[in-house]
Amino acid sequence: MSAALALARRGIGNTWPNPSVGCVIVRDGVVVGRGATAPGGRPHAEPQALAMAGDAARGATAYVSLEPCCFHGRSPPCTDALIAAGIVRVVVGTGDPDARVNGAGIARLRAAGIEVVEGVLETEAQEVAEGLISRITRNRPFVTLKLASTLDGRIATRTGESQWITGPAARRAAHALRGRHDAVLVGIGTVLADDPDLTCRIDGYKSVPMVRVVADSYLRIPLTSRLVRTVATSPVWLLARQDADPARHAALLGLGCVVEALPPAEPGIDLAAGLQALAARGITRVLAEGGAGLAAALLRADLVDRIAWFHAPAIIGGDGLAAVAGWGVETLAAMRRFRRVRTIETGEDMLTELEPA
Repeated sequence: MSAALALARRGIGNTWPNPSVGCVIVRDGVVVGRGATAPGGRPHAEPQALAMAGDAARGATAYVSLEPCCFHGRSPPCTDALIAAGIVRVVVGTGDPDARVNGAGIARLRAAGIEVVEGVLETEAQEVAEGLISRITRNRPFVTLKLASTLDGRIATRTGESQWITGPAARRAAHALRGRHDAVLVGIGTVLADDPDLTCRIDGYKSVPMVRVVADSYLRIPLTSRLVRTVATSPVWLLARQDADPARHAALLGLGCVVEALPPAEPGIDLAAGLQALAARGITRVLAEGGAGLAAALLRADLVDRIAWFHAPAIIGGDGLAAVAGWGVETLAAMRRFRRVRTIETGEDMLTELEPA
């Protein structure tokens, strides 16, 4: 199962709307087949592992990180492939909450006389499948908030200078983080200030183009921005208000952008509704990169599932721009509290990963 999970982890960020799944087939103590969900979500892990195993799959055990699917979609059910191959035992990491599966895959295998063992390394398997689980059970993607600041939580000087607070190793780690997500989300302020690319700039790391999402209530994104100019190679989706300028809306659609028209909210858009719109399009994992206003809005709405915070060993002072804008906290009881999961050295900087307490 550890090997199956390792295979699944390799595909995270490249298989949406499908989850990344790993499968290892073992016969007489020897691994005879391995497979992982292919980029774009097909083919699935199980048929690839079975193809590698060939006739050796008969009488073998299949270790699968996620419950095998049992419905006809664009691909035949994986349960049927396992049954037809003569697999006699299936070990499952965690169940699939999709209503079309949700225990039915395991039931189908058992009905065919296959022994099924459930919940092996379940915590790790659920972490690998956290994007799928969030999209199905909460109707929104799993959201990681990435911040990069000084020790005193500043992301720019009082004049706006911000490049670069962290060093090359931390910036490379940040690009790897992008590669493990389906989409990157920023606010329009970041686009106007930095004109970013928002791509994963590690050659060969991400095989599926990065979906670049901008919270842009009034469609202020420049038509000549890098994002719009490169929409043909990496999608650009804009979360805007329904009452945004229709001419701008039409112009951006004509240039190839996707515009999600959301109900108006103050001061801009309803981010929960925006995340639901992303989930409806198949996005399972979102990396929110800023700026300070977007970070505050996500925290205020309790939409952050993990924080990845890069700290540089430097101090700017209180007149610098804070990593998180003010969002009305008046008492300590109202703070968002997190627990540290791990701390990793990235060159001279530190990456701390945190989850809600």
